[in-house]
Amino acid sequence: MLENAQCRSQWVCFCSSFASLLSSPQHLTWSLLAVAFLASFGSSMLYGFNLAVVNSPAEYIKAFYNETLTKRHHWIPDEHFLTILYSLTVSIFAIGGMTGALLVGKLVTKYGRKGTLVRSTVLVFIGGSLMGFSRWFRNPFMVIAGRYITGVHSGISLSVVPMYLGEIAPKNLRGFLGLVPSIHICLGVFSAQVLGLSELLGKEEHWPLLLSLILFPTLVQLMLLPWFPESPRYLLIEKGNVHATVSALKCFRKKGNIQAEVEEMQEEQRSLSSFKTLSVRRLLMDRSVRWQVLTIVVVNIGMQLSGIDAIWFYTNEIFKNAGIPEPHIQYTTVGTGAVEVLAGMLGCFTIERVGRRPLIIGGFLFMGLCCAGITVSVLLQAQFPFMSYISVGCVVGIIAGFCIGPAGVPFLITAELFKQSHRPSAYTVAGCLNWLSNFTIGFVFPFLEDATGPYCYLIFCAICWGVAAYTIWVIPETKNKTFLEISQMFATKSSVQKEEPTPNSHLKLALMNGYGSLGLHDEK
Repeated sequence: MLENAQCRSQWVCFCSSFASLLSSPQHLTWSLLAVAFLASFGSSMLYGFNLAVVNSPAEYIKAFYNETLTKRHHWIPDEHFLTILYSLTVSIFAIGGMTGALLVGKLVTKYGRKGTLVRSTVLVFIGGSLMGFSRWFRNPFMVIAGRYITGVHSGISLSVVPMYLGEIAPKNLRGFLGLVPSIHICLGVFSAQVLGLSELLGKEEHWPLLLSLILFPTLVQLMLLPWFPESPRYLLIEKGNVHATVSALKCFRKKGNIQAEVEEMQEEQRSLSSFKTLSVRRLLMDRSVRWQVLTIVVVNIGMQLSGIDAIWFYTNEIFKNAGIPEPHIQYTTVGTGAVEVLAGMLGCFTIERVGRRPLIIGGFLFMGLCCAGITVSVLLQAQFPFMSYISVGCVVGIIAGFCIGPAGVPFLITAELFKQSHRPSAYTVAGCLNWLSNFTIGFVFPFLEDATGPYCYLIFCAICWGVAAYTIWVIPETKNKTFLEISQMFATKSSVQKEEPTPNSHLKLALMNGYGSLGLHDEK
C-alpha cells in the first residue's frame, strides 16, 4: 500500500510539472514539443543507441571477423588481433564524432540548424546500410566504416540539436526543451540494452539487424522535421529575413504578442560588431568571452571524465562480485538503463523550477560521493561481504546523478552562454572536447584500472567535486534570462564594458491581430 501511494504521489508530481509547463506565460505548444521530439528521436537517441548497441553482440561480431578473415583472406587471426579489431569498431565511433563536431560551425552557418539536421540524415542511411549488409557481403570493414559514419552524424547532431532547441524555445522553457535530447540519449541506451537481450535481437543471426535499426528513427525525422520552421534567431540575426522569422514564431508560439521577442533578437543583433560567425580561433582569442569558453571547457571535459563512461567497464565485475548470476547480469544492466531514463526525466521536469546550477552541482557532488563509495566498498568487501551490495548501489547512484543534470545541462548552457555570432564555434569547441575526452577515457581506463585498481575512482571523485566547485564559484544561474542578459552577466566578470547598441538594423514590428506585422520605423 505504501509503495502504491508513493507511485501515485510521483505520478501526480510528474503531471503537475507537465501541466505547469503547458500553463506557463510562454506556453509549451504542441509544435515545440513535436520539434523537440523529432529532432531528439532521430538524432540524440541514435547517439545513445550506438554507444550501447555493440556491447551485447560483441562475441558474435568477433566471430564474424574471424570467419570472414579466415575464409576470404585465408588468414587465421589470433585472439589479440580480434580484440584490437573489435576495439577499433567501438572506438572509431568517437573518432567519427570528433570529425562531426569539427564540421558543426560551418554547417549550421551555411544550412541553418534544422537544415543541418535534415541533411545529415544521409550519413545514417549510409552508415546503417553498411552495417546491415556487412554480413551479406562478408566484409568486416563495412561494420567499422558504418560505425565511423554514424559517429560523424552523432558528432554533428549532439551539438546541433541542443543549439536548435535552445534557439526556438522561449526563455522560460529553454531548460526543459534543452534536456529533452538527454532523455532521448538515455532512451537510446535503454532501447539498445533491451533489444540486445538474448530473447530478442541478441542472437548471432540478428546482430546486423540490431546495428542497422538506427535507420527507422532517422526515417521518421526525415519525413516530418522538414515541415517545421528554421530557428527564428538564425533567420533574423544571421539571414536578416524578418518575414520568415515572424512566420517561424507564429508556428512555435501561441497566438499573442511576439513583438517583444523579435525586439530582443534585434537588440542582440545590434550588439554584435559583425553578423559573421566567429571562427574557433577568433573565439579562443576573444577576451570578452574567456570565462564562457573556460566554462564550456570545464563542464564538457568534466562530464566525460566524471567516471560515467568508465563505470561500464567495471559494472559487470561489480555485479558478479555482488553475487548476481552471470545469466542475470544482462537484466541488471537493463535495470540501470531504466534508472538513466527516470533520472533524465526528473532533471527535465525540474530544471525550470530549480535552475541549472543546482542540477550540475548536485549531480557532480553525488557522483563524486558514489565514486568514493565504490573505492571503499571494493576494498572492504573481502572483510564485509555486504559491501558488494554497496558497490551496486554506488554504480546506480553514479548513473542517476549523471543523468539528472551533468548529462544534459552542459549542452544547454553552451547555447545560453554565447551570442549568435559565437555560438556555432562554441559548440565546435565543446563537441571536440567532449568526444576527445570520451575517446581518451575509453582508451586509458583499462590501463588506469590495472595500475591503480579501485583507487582509480578517487580520481573521478576529485574531478566531479572540482567541477562542482567551479560551478559554485563561477557559473551564474541562467534560468529565465535572455541570451543578451547572460552575455552581459559574464561581461562584468571579464571586466568588459556593456556594449552600446549600434544601428545595424532599423526593422521594427507593428502589432496586428495579436501577432504583429512588419513595419519600418526609424530609431529615435
